[in-house]
Amino acid sequence: MSSSESMISISGISKLFGQVKAVENVSLDIARNEFFAILGGSGSGKTTLLRMLAGFEIPSMGEIYIDGEDVSGVLPNQRPTNMVFQSYAIFPHLNVRENIGYGLLNKGMSKDEIEKEVDTMLEMIRLPGYGDRGATQLSGGERQRVALARALICKPKVLLLDEPLGALDKKLREEMQIELRQIQRQVGITFVFVTHDQEEALSMADRIAVMSSGKIIQVDTPTALYEAPASTEVAEFIGNINLLPGSIESTGEHVVIDAGKVGKLSVPAPQSQVKLGDNTVIAVRPEKIRITSENPGDGYNRLRGKLLAESYAGDRSYYYIDVEGLSRKLTVACLNELPATTRSMKEGNEDVWVAWPIESGLLLTT
Repeated sequence: MSSSESMISISGISKLFGQVKAVENVSLDIARNEFFAILGGSGSGKTTLLRMLAGFEIPSMGEIYIDGEDVSGVLPNQRPTNMVFQSYAIFPHLNVRENIGYGLLNKGMSKDEIEKEVDTMLEMIRLPGYGDRGATQLSGGERQRVALARALICKPKVLLLDEPLGALDKKLREEMQIELRQIQRQVGITFVFVTHDQEEALSMADRIAVMSSGKIIQVDTPTALYEAPASTEVAEFIGNINLLPGSIESTGEHVVIDAGKVGKLSVPAPQSQVKLGDNTVIAVRPEKIRITSENPGDGYNRLRGKLLAESYAGDRSYYYIDVEGLSRKLTVACLNELPATTRSMKEGNEDVWVAWPIESGLLLTT
């Protein structure tokens, strides 16, 4: 990515707290107007990285550039950024209008100019007519929208969001995901969003950086991360996945894997070279697998196993299959297209076949 395309350029930054490396040698470019997510579990370093972008933490080494300017040692209030927190952080003693316009008070704007900007923000966050309401009169989603408007009204070049939807219930969180994406497209600035929620990142971001132990282990689009993870660590972190270990028996148009007692399995040949005898893993998503009481025939990877349990999840059901030679149960996800009374699968050691097209598997190195 060229310097003209990058809004944020991070070069070799690390952050040490004593002997603990919270962030280690991270380099990253984030484009102008990009909705970028930093995804990781607890202790992965994602929040520390965001706080260094905001200026709340100073890198132990490395540099951060925003719009071509080195901001590595610049104070938070002197950076072209603003931040939205999980806790909303709106002022309880101010009404909605006063909360949103607070950041403009020291910019030398007239009262009428501030009122006009606040009205524009109220329309954008779909809260027209809410200006005189007190902070305690708002729902969680409304408070988060007010916090978002307050951060955007000062027109930062970059908006930083620290798990801003984490305190909302599931339904409201899903609604806010859509609204956040629409607002980002409307204002046309760079959003950097930190979350531990894979579905949240997949549904909103243009690109995602997956972090683990202070390092970025893959940066890619949501589709690429889900369909073509670069490692077993990423594959297991992004959604549900089945991992079948084995060694490479033959190569060609398809790579054949000897999976021991599980049998022989095939995957499309990867772009990188593989060697006979190499240990590897076949990764296949649960929704790519079909379950049946009859042998599916040629053209598929197929395994025989016992149906141990079913988990009903409304729009889909998860089936857990015990396959001899696998240390973990195989998971199959099926949409519930038929009423429950018409489905014939019965849990409790029933013999079944599971199958997936060769093209649906992915070869990963261990």
